[in-house]
Parts: sequence; C-alpha cells; structure tokens
Amino acid sequence: MSDELIYKIGITLIPSIGSVNGKKLISYCGGVEAVFKEKRAALMKIPGIGTHTVNKIVNHSVLKRAEKEIEFLNKHAIQPLFFTDKDYPKRLFHCEDGPLMMFYKGNKSLNHARTLAVVGTRRSTSYGRVQCEKIIEGLREKDVMIVSGLAYGIDSCAHRNALKNELPTIGVMGHGLDRVYPAENRNLAASMMENGGLLSEFLSGTNPDRENFPKRNRIVAGMTDATLVIESGVKGGAIITANIAFSYSRDVMAVPGKINEPYSKGCNFLIKTNRAALVESANDITNIMGWEDVKKEVKAEPRLFTDLTENEQTLIDILQESGETGIDELMAKSKIPVSQVSSCLLNLEFQGMVISLPGKRYKLR
Repeated sequence: MSDELIYKIGITLIPSIGSVNGKKLISYCGGVEAVFKEKRAALMKIPGIGTHTVNKIVNHSVLKRAEKEIEFLNKHAIQPLFFTDKDYPKRLFHCEDGPLMMFYKGNKSLNHARTLAVVGTRRSTSYGRVQCEKIIEGLREKDVMIVSGLAYGIDSCAHRNALKNELPTIGVMGHGLDRVYPAENRNLAASMMENGGLLSEFLSGTNPDRENFPKRNRIVAGMTDATLVIESGVKGGAIITANIAFSYSRDVMAVPGKINEPYSKGCNFLIKTNRAALVESANDITNIMGWEDVKKEVKAEPRLFTDLTENEQTLIDILQESGETGIDELMAKSKIPVSQVSSCLLNLEFQGMVISLPGKRYKLR
C-alpha cells in the first residue's frame, strides 16, 4: 500500500469533515497529502474549516489511528478504496455525498456492468421471500450484481438467492469489517466471498450503531443502477434507501402487496406516489432497465487535439479515459487548481471540444 494511504484514511478521521467538505478541502489544497502539509494560516482561510479542525490537521493526531487501520487492512487483505481510485464504484463517485474512503473484501469488481439493489423489511413474510427468490432467479441470465445490506429478512434472502443463481452479490455493512452483523449471517458472508464480497466505509472497531445504517443505505443506493424494494413498512431502512436512490435520479422499483398488509404499505406507497415502478417479475426489471440483450462494449477511437495548453490536454486525456465526468473528479485527477479547471473547460467548450452537462458534468463532443 502506498505512503499516501495514511493521508487518505486520515482525512476521513478529521472531526466535522464529512465526505462533501472533505472533497472540497482536497480541491482547495491540491491533493489529500497536501491537506496535512498545508500551513495553519492557509487552512484557516478555507470556508467551513474552524480552529478545532485545523488543530487536528496540523498536529497529525488522526494519522496515528490511520496507521493502525493500515495494519488491520494488511493483516486481513482488505482493499482500501479512495474516491479517486479506479476501483472505487463509479456510480457512487457521481453522488456528491459518496464516501471519501471505503474498505472492500471480495473477489468481484464493484463496477459490474449491471447492478441492482434489493432491499426490504427485516421481518419478511413468505410472500416477500417467494417474490425475492423468483425475481432473482429470473435475472440469472442477465448477469446482474445484487447489492444489499446483509440484514435479516429480504436482504439475506437477496444475497442467498444471488449465490444460488450464480450472480455476484455485495453486502454493504453499517460497521467495520472486523465483524459480521447480525452474527447469524457469518456463514452467508463467508459464502459471498466466493462470488462478491463485503464493503464498508467504517473503520475496524466501529460498532453497528443505529446512526450508521442510513449512511450504509446511501452506498447501497448510490453504487447501483436501480433499487428494488420487496416488502417494507411506510418507514424503515428500505424506504430510506429508495428515497435516496430517487434523489440520485436512479430507477426505483417496488413489488406491490395486499393493501391491508403492514409490510406491503411501504411498497404500495412508493408506487402510488410515482416514486417507484410496479414490478411483478424479473421481466419487468429487464424491460425498465433495457437489459433485454447483452451489449458488447464498444471502445471509441482516441481523438487527437492540437494547439491546447498543457492543462487543457490533461483534461482532454481524463475525459477520453473516463467518459462523462464531474468537475470534482476532473479536479482530483488533474491536480489542477479549481479556478484553472473552470477556465480550461470554458475554453474547450468555446473550441467545440467539450460539452457541458447538467450537474457540472462534462464529456467530449
């Protein structure tokens, strides 16, 4: 693991700095290592950075905990994933509040071509489990990665049936990877290592506290193409995940149920309020997502531009490699100051080389 890893983990430990402000801090300083090497006076001028936070940065106290975590990662062969790393989930990268750092233990890419979150109540009924089994079995030939939270009920049912149908499956945890919660799912988690894995943004030693699970839910929603809800009350983690997916402009789907069943009320409400498409079978999902046919990836021919500045060429190279890209990712990868990135992109737009998209995203023309 690179020396820079200690800084990547360390920045996640800075008090009052979440994923959104952390990314801004990195952009201001020009890199994650630069954050810890920046002078106190310069840090104090950054919007939203107070004295307490600056003290934690300049005295490097958080780096001691980061060193301890690296020892844990090495010992257990866990892969650290910073938000600018190539193996970081690309779908999640495009979410503003996506984690700065995550930890992954598994054998499948988190950037699978087709991904589906399957979530629901912990108190699943036989109806919900049967629907989960039938739908995932119907996706067997579509090579869909199933993502869920390894909780009781629908989550566990989704993981088990993914394995049964030889589909990769990822469990996103609301605690550190030094444990499995609930403990009854240890054998299931072990089986998932053979075709999938476990993912978490939490350091080892982090307990499965209540406030961690909404954070976990945003990862489930953000790293997938769509979210399917199978049985849920009008409140709970599954509805939170669906609402987050909806806010990310991802497809949301729900399996309907009887109007008098408490664990169908959430699904029926999502459908009734047009937040979710009604799903009765795997065919409904493949039709909604356009997964009817397997499409071969076509690589575009490289495009050559002349008369560009060094910074402009750097941005063009990133867009050629990554395709449609957000301005935050462009800044992180190029290491170009914020003001210069904006002016370069504007010049490239004037030259007809780059197209500006909603959400401060760009792509080559």
